[in-house]
Formats: sequence, structure tokens, C-alpha cells
Amino acid sequence: MSEESNLTPESVDTTNGMPMLGLGTWQNDDPDQCVETVSTALEMGYRYIDTAQAYDNETSVGEGIRSSAVDRDEVFLATKLWYDQLDRDTIVESTQASLDRLSVDSVDLLYPHWPAGSYDAEATMDGFAELVDTGAIERVGLSNFTPELIEEARSVSDVPIFALQVECHPLFQQERLREYCADAGIELVAYSPLARGAVFDVPEIEEVARKHGVSEAQVSLAWLNEHGITAIPKATGPDHLRDNLGAATLDLDPADVQTIDDIDRKERQINPSFAPDSW
Repeated sequence: MSEESNLTPESVDTTNGMPMLGLGTWQNDDPDQCVETVSTALEMGYRYIDTAQAYDNETSVGEGIRSSAVDRDEVFLATKLWYDQLDRDTIVESTQASLDRLSVDSVDLLYPHWPAGSYDAEATMDGFAELVDTGAIERVGLSNFTPELIEEARSVSDVPIFALQVECHPLFQQERLREYCADAGIELVAYSPLARGAVFDVPEIEEVARKHGVSEAQVSLAWLNEHGITAIPKATGPDHLRDNLGAATLDLDPADVQTIDDIDRKERQINPSFAPDSW
């Protein structure tokens, strides 16, 4: 399916209320550009916007939502608390600060950005449960957690873990985490789903893209969706926004999926010094 396809909000399938394709806003820190990108994306048909305190763009993301013709209640909005904001005494106040910047009453999904810094499983999950109880957040997620850390968080959490956000793409397929999340009933959300552009130079992906007359980006995003993984690629210009959204209507056949499954590369793009051990 080409990028000229008739894309509508209904084209972007949802899983448990979360669209399978969204807009990531990491590094979109120019205020005017961020507002325009979010507004344009929503008017194109995107219904999932992902941001974070560390991106320093929550204010612009909120303005982009308000400046679009799309009602807030039609937008699935997620943000993340930075790792120095995860102690029990800080969580509620820090989340409220994010809500104020976004100019919303609540977010659909909130994550601890990393299991680092002031993160403590019991205290942090207790704070997140309070946010659910007060209506400040609808769902609790985890970001950059290993299966062992997810299990620890689940064991002390009074609310279910809805989603895990991690780096995932054809060059870093996260088989172990995918299996864990499938067994645990946790939705998987892929950041850097295009491997920071590396997917454009992979022969197997190029082959499938030529077969369907689409871009390598669409193939990579559709591959994630075929595995039940939500993808949140970042983009700024209308052409890239439209091209990524085209993945929502691209149907890969089993042979296409197997071709990409068989790519035997382990190329993590994001690996900060504070990442968890053995991840």
C-alpha cells in the first residue's frame, strides 16, 4: 500500500485502547516545530502521541494537541517521569507538573522512564497506584525494564502494568522481552523502531519494500505491527509523517515477516550508562 492511500484514524488499529502506530517526539525540542508536527500528525490520522519530561517538549506537545482539530479525548497521550522523579514523595507533584505543561487533566499512560536514579520498585509503584486512584493517569507502563525488573514491579504493584516501552526494531528484535510480555499480557511499545535510520540499508528490508512498492520505514513499522508491537517513530516533516502512517495499511504476508524475522543482527542503538544490568 503506497503512502498516497486514504489514511483515516480508523486505519490505525488499536489494542486495548492504544493505537498500534503513534508519533514519538524524542529530540523534537524546537517549540514551534514540535507544535506543528503534533498538530499535523493528528490531522493526518495519528491518534497516539508519546513524550517525556526528559524531552523538554511537553508544553509544545500539549499546544500541538490543542491547535489541531482533534478533540483531546480522541488522543492517546503518554509521557514519562525522569529517573530522578521516582521517589514516593516526588511522583505526584512531578506528574502534576507534567499535566500542567501538557495542559491536560490526565494522561492515558505514564511510565517511569528508566529503572534508575530514585526508582524503587515498591515506593515508585505505590506512587503510580495513587495517580491511578486520583485519575491523574489512566494506565501504568514501564520503560527500559528487563523481565526481572518487570516481575519485581508487578509483584509490588496494586495496579496492572499495561505496557512496556523499549527499543525494538528489525535489527534488535527483543525476542526475550516479546515472549515475556506476551505471556504476561503486557503491551509492547517500540521506540527507535527504525533503528535511527539503519533499517534503510538492510538488504532483506529493501527486498520486501521493493516487492510492495513502499519505503523501508513502512516495512519495518508494519513488521512490528504484525508481531502485535506498537511503534512510535519520530518524524517532523509532513512527508515522513505520511510515509510512516502508511504502515498502518500495509499488509505483509507470512513470507515477508519471516524474511525480517530471520535477520540475525543485535544492534542496540540506545545504551546509556544508567541502563539496567544485563538488559
